[in-house]
Formats: sequence, C-alpha cells, structure tokens
Amino acid sequence: MRGKSFLWLSLFALYGIAVAMWAQEGHPLTGSWHGEWHPAVGQKIPVLLYMKWNSKSIEGTINPGPKAVPLKVADLDASNWTVHFEADTKDQKHIVIDGKLDNIGSYNRTITGTWTEGAVKGDFKLTRD
Repeated sequence: MRGKSFLWLSLFALYGIAVAMWAQEGHPLTGSWHGEWHPAVGQKIPVLLYMKWNSKSIEGTINPGPKAVPLKVADLDASNWTVHFEADTKDQKHIVIDGKLDNIGSYNRTITGTWTEGAVKGDFKLTRD
C-alpha cells in the first residue's frame, strides 16, 4: 500500500509541475512580435508589435517608440486561432490586421494574414521573439 501512495503522490507532484510550467507561458499573444508587411510586390516594411494581456483584454503597440501606434481593437478567437487588430496612425491612416496564429505550441509562434493601412492592402508575417 505504501508504494501506491508514493506513486500517486509522485504523479500528483509531476502534474503540478507541468501545470505550473504551462501557466508561465501566459496569454498566447503576450510578447514582442517582429516581421514585415508587404504593401506591394517586392516591398517590405519592418514591423514590431508588442502585446500583453492585462487580465481583461489585450493591449498592444505597433512599432513602439516615437512613432508608436496603440492598438484600439485587439481580439483573439481561440476557437480557430484568428486575430483581428485595429489602430489609427498619427496621420489618421486606419490600420486593420487580420491573421491566423500558427505553431501554437511553439514559443516562436507566428501570425500571418492581411494588413491594410489606409487604402493599401498586403500580406504580413510576424514571429514572436
């Protein structure tokens, strides 16, 4: 009987460690994401997107720094791992980003999709750092 108790205690401890490790990963969008979007064939615009989960919603900034663009809308649909972001630049261009998360189990997951800035639309790919 003593061996079974030790086995159950060991399994319970391993389960607790696994849950704690998974919990440290946090929200799937939290972190810095880098990549580029392509408004025209052959054109590449570098992008940095920083996001965090504030326990109620996703907050984020496109290209943090002097020309930072705060996200006004940041949604994740976990049923199909799609995202929708909206923001307005200082020169009043509306940005709409629609994408799909891939490699969810990887730390370096990616988001790919379409990026629309004003009247210009192109594809993008971001990888979490």
